[in-house]
Amino acid sequence: MKPHGHSLKRNLHRGFEIAAVGALTGAFVGVVVTLFNAFVEMCEEFTRGYYGYILDRPAFIPLLFAGLFLGAVVVGGFVRFLPIIRGSGFPQTEGAAQGLLRFKWYKVLTGMFAASLVVIFFGLSAGSEGPSLMIGGAVGDGLGSVLKRNSAVRRYQITGGACAGLAVALNAPLTGIVFAYEETHKRFTPEVFASSFASVVVAMVIRAALAPHLGLFARPIFQGFYFAETSLAFLPYVLLAAVIVSALGVAFYFSAMGLRKLFRKIRPKHFMWSLRMLIPFLLAGSVGLLSVYAMGSGKFFIESLATGPEGKFGNILPLFSSPVWVTLLVAVVLRLIVTACNIGAETPCCTSFPIFAIGAGMGALLSLLFVKMGMPAELTDTVIIICLATFFATVIKAPFTSIIMTVELTGSFTYLLPVVLAVAVSILLGRVLRTEPLYERLLEDFMEEEGARTEKLTVKVRVGVAAGNSIRDILWPQSAFVTSVMRGEEVIPAGGGTALMAGDILTVEGTPQERSEYLTALRDAVGEIVAVDTTENSPPMPETDASR
Repeated sequence: MKPHGHSLKRNLHRGFEIAAVGALTGAFVGVVVTLFNAFVEMCEEFTRGYYGYILDRPAFIPLLFAGLFLGAVVVGGFVRFLPIIRGSGFPQTEGAAQGLLRFKWYKVLTGMFAASLVVIFFGLSAGSEGPSLMIGGAVGDGLGSVLKRNSAVRRYQITGGACAGLAVALNAPLTGIVFAYEETHKRFTPEVFASSFASVVVAMVIRAALAPHLGLFARPIFQGFYFAETSLAFLPYVLLAAVIVSALGVAFYFSAMGLRKLFRKIRPKHFMWSLRMLIPFLLAGSVGLLSVYAMGSGKFFIESLATGPEGKFGNILPLFSSPVWVTLLVAVVLRLIVTACNIGAETPCCTSFPIFAIGAGMGALLSLLFVKMGMPAELTDTVIIICLATFFATVIKAPFTSIIMTVELTGSFTYLLPVVLAVAVSILLGRVLRTEPLYERLLEDFMEEEGARTEKLTVKVRVGVAAGNSIRDILWPQSAFVTSVMRGEEVIPAGGGTALMAGDILTVEGTPQERSEYLTALRDAVGEIVAVDTTENSPPMPETDASR
């Protein structure tokens, strides 16, 4: 009983430590990310204003493109010297939380903060969620460094900070917490819950206190949508919409991956990053002059789609006096092109809200068709939000995050069953057509482009700090797999539910990207390293610290 009591006491102390540093992380993330999103709101509003001004005065169009050229050079410079900030920030932050990447937190924080604001200022199809998540993860890593926490606790702090950053950006706390399980670690453990919950709760309290003074929304973003009660007769429309939107989501995924291959032929040396950035910047300028609904994060576009009980698109400004469906079709097609181009060029911006906007626009087009087929017009807003969640789930492959995020963004549960059905269809279709989760694929590409190398290691670890935990509850380094548990002279089967005792010898196999970081993570998470056997030698991965 004494060893068990000792293990329980140690686990309680560890849980308290993780929750405490998580709460501290949430406080700092709440301040930094709330300020960042206030700047984003100001940039988006200013951008719509000056694009409208230029449209009324065509003589200033050359000046706009000169500014876009300068913006591409600036952002290309950021990415050249801080390669880890390229893209949405989601994959790199997940990699850091999993122990695959290391970065200099202060460089990531300031670099992503500045570069993403420049991108948003020039009207690219970009949201603040990814940068907010990466900034939050950098804040967590920075606090871990200042407080001199071990690698395991710092990974929990990166997780908590990232989830808090996402929650603050979307004003959606449950989404932030679920993201930790479904995307970052892909499992539930008490430590992951403690770090994400403490960080998110404190960050949201800070956001609620600051939001009224910074002009940020304090309500669900899409509260203006109307959701009528649904019946079984509505489900055939849901299934049809799910199949169509999922198929288009798969096509979008493969198009974005194809553009990534094309852009990677532009080798990222010297000024070539500016050349990569120049294409999406100039494209964004051209698109912004065609339609205000094809520029920016897409929040303005989605809000304009709300029809109310009448089911009429009264908030959509027609493009060149064309019918509503033409305006919607142009906006969706243009957004598909520019968003895929941003993913391909690895522009420092988030694609989540642009993906929302594409899905919502598809829903608006389908709702017009469904009303012609006999669907009650009052269900138009429901179709729009269902398609938004479906398209996002198809591309990102995060079904629970998609459903919970949709509910939090609208503040309604009325359409919960239809959206669950539609998201399930999207996941099944994506599996049949063999698409990968977008952020996982982008992380793999990032590691490959950074020249990652692996070596196969077999490590024997004596259980110390992990005593009293099950194997599944330990924060293992990425790729680590327990093959056996030696307890005295007895070999115990190694399963996820196997409870560990002090003194057990674990045999752990893995293919780490960086040897010393991997062994440090094992020691911090489990206990003393007893032996290391290298079965295949390869050069280790260079440190991805954004210092080049």
